Amino acid sequence: MNSVAAIIPNWNTAQYLERCLVSLAGQDGIGVETMVVENGSKDGSLELLARIGAPHVALSSNIGFAAAVNLGVTRTSAPFVLVLNADCFLSPGSLKVLMAGLVAEEELGGVQPRILQEGTPDGVSRIFSAGQCLARNGAAFERGWGQPDGPIYSERREIFGVSGAACLLRRRLFTELGGYDTAYFAFFEDVDLNARARLAGWRFAYLPEAVAIHVGHAGWTQAPEPERFNVELTVRNRLATAVKVLPFRGVLGSVVLTLRSLAGSPRRGTTTAVLRGIFTATRWAPRLLVERRRLRSQSTRAFDGWLVKTRGTGPDPHQV
Repeated sequence: MNSVAAIIPNWNTAQYLERCLVSLAGQDGIGVETMVVENGSKDGSLELLARIGAPHVALSSNIGFAAAVNLGVTRTSAPFVLVLNADCFLSPGSLKVLMAGLVAEEELGGVQPRILQEGTPDGVSRIFSAGQCLARNGAAFERGWGQPDGPIYSERREIFGVSGAACLLRRRLFTELGGYDTAYFAFFEDVDLNARARLAGWRFAYLPEAVAIHVGHAGWTQAPEPERFNVELTVRNRLATAVKVLPFRGVLGSVVLTLRSLAGSPRRGTTTAVLRGIFTATRWAPRLLVERRRLRSQSTRAFDGWLVKTRGTGPDPHQV
């Protein structure tokens, strides 16, 4: 039987965590090596894990989503890694579908299910992610986000990358690339890993027969001033990813996008957050440029062909 290491970072999401773990327990035909990385929650998460006997690592403080996943991977050994948000729940049989799809193609580095939004106000089943996209200016978005589920999202297809909310990756990909960039803390770490994997020659696929339900943003909304927290990290990490992986015109496009964020920040009260993101990304420049030289020396033609135009309409959970 193929086995999967299921890594679940948790920070103050006790109200969803048990449901997430139950959804994993219901995955027949796959051996699951579960590891919850408990990021210093104050909402009773640790007590819940102890009560139900779930394997976990207990941390004294929040080290971020990226570092938590990386830590969880080092504490497990299965050849495949399921990254799963604590507020994301797999439907029965989904992990078996993901595993079969990934095993069938050696060049696939990862696959993701059809991720649906939980509890939409109008009662319509809506997409959270049908694959991740990276735009030419460094913006990233989840394919189909907010759109009604329908036939267009029922077909298997190759995608640029997989959503960190729920994805199955080869451990070899994760190990060779050094996992998520822990400097990112949270936000855009999945975009960055997808881009680096693409440049290294890996491919990704969307397998809609597998389904996950995602609440979304359950963890970061617990942070003080969550919008500013989101904006700062997204601005910083989006710029960093652009410098690492995009062609030169894409880096310029990302700078323009950031300036637009700055121009619009006064009405949102996020000017300080945008400036902090810019400052930190600038301070990272020497490291980013070294990584850029290494990464962009790889299969850039295949990578650049996956870059899309900026999303024209609809909300974009990665873009500010």
